[in-house]
Amino acid sequence: MIRTLSSNTIITSTDDLVQYMTSGVKSQQDFKIGTEHEHFVFSRSDHRPIPYRGEKGILNLLHKIQKTLGWKAIIDKGNLIGLINPTNKAGISLEPGGQLEVSSDTLQNVHQIKEEIFYYIKVLKEATEDLDLGVLGIGFNPKWTLDEIPIMPKSRYKIMKEYMPQVGTQGLEMMFRTCTTQVSLDFCSEQDMATKLRVSLKLQPLATALFASSPFTEGRPNGFQSWRSEIWRHTDNNRTGILPFAFENNYGFEDYAQWALDIPMYYVLRDNEYHSCTDINFRQFMNGALKGRVEQWHPTIGDWENHLSTLFPDVRLRNCLEMRGADASTSEKILAVTAFWTGLLYDSSALQNADDLTSTWSFHDVNELRNIVPSEGLNAKIDGQSLKSIAAQVLSFSQNGLKNRAKMNFQREDETIFLKPLEKIIHSDQSFSDEILTAYHGRWNHSVEPYFEEYAY
Repeated sequence: MIRTLSSNTIITSTDDLVQYMTSGVKSQQDFKIGTEHEHFVFSRSDHRPIPYRGEKGILNLLHKIQKTLGWKAIIDKGNLIGLINPTNKAGISLEPGGQLEVSSDTLQNVHQIKEEIFYYIKVLKEATEDLDLGVLGIGFNPKWTLDEIPIMPKSRYKIMKEYMPQVGTQGLEMMFRTCTTQVSLDFCSEQDMATKLRVSLKLQPLATALFASSPFTEGRPNGFQSWRSEIWRHTDNNRTGILPFAFENNYGFEDYAQWALDIPMYYVLRDNEYHSCTDINFRQFMNGALKGRVEQWHPTIGDWENHLSTLFPDVRLRNCLEMRGADASTSEKILAVTAFWTGLLYDSSALQNADDLTSTWSFHDVNELRNIVPSEGLNAKIDGQSLKSIAAQVLSFSQNGLKNRAKMNFQREDETIFLKPLEKIIHSDQSFSDEILTAYHGRWNHSVEPYFEEYAY
């Protein structure tokens, strides 16, 4: 029997956990697209990070943005930590080191995503210019040390900051010095979800290579195409990377739920208070592990939602699928990664072609590819093929998928216009990381300072 679930619904069995994920199933005509893009905020005068408080701080910036957008404030112990649109799913949240994550509403096509992204970037630009600040899209901050980045007053980040060094060597780097672009997409059935999860996991390293933008650390080349992606390899192997069960036959929502149940929790939220739970997993929580530690110790669907949001595989399943392999970048590449995945996963022919192309790739193959892509980028190989040649094939699948969708703008252009940055990368054999490394060794005269001027919004 299917129950009506809300965030406050007490979980009675794993069926409730699975039902939460299956609640995302929708008809193909109702498919939507969501994009989340993260940005560093910096001082224009010296390219340094900015504090939470002060005239030129994050708090004042959020107030200015709120005044323009009229969105509802998100408060944590008296501190403004984000904004949410009360009429849809759009929002702005504060990441651990002051990065701003801008989430779009879920929309029908990439043209609409473009309009929304450009509007929000315009709002950000106007608000930051008033404060002599800048906004930057890049996978890893090219200049700042970890110690000089201010910590934002967000309660759950205190729990994560204390826990991360226990489970990996790079967790704090991930929290404070990285930015990403994520794309959220829907599914119409369990089988559709399984196919999309499998294909997108296999192709996530390709997306990492195509959208690599983090070749600098503390002012110098770090030897990687995507240092952000390499950092994730050393963050917390319990909850990151490629999912082995997605390579097995007949897997589904239940398999993801069983995997998630055995991963240590970060926290539970009770009466606006975060309680650390890093010593138990969600299965133990369901078996009463918090009895006596918190007054409301029974797990709820809201707890499950929060737990799923603290898992970081390269593709994350909640009540939609989230593509997590791309570095943050310029606005045109935010749109490119959105169009790339939309074309591949929202057209049956494109999805089938991608599935066929990757059908012989084993978990071991993909995991090995995922391990070498951060350093080798498009030069990496899998199944005897270079990612360069695979990229051209997969891009054509995505292009055809977008053509088949036939979603037009007012100029009667379809969504393939957003893939032009990828065409340039493939034809020139130069990733964005290669492009800015060339600038570093040439016109930038071995300095990353010009990046803040040339690529700031």
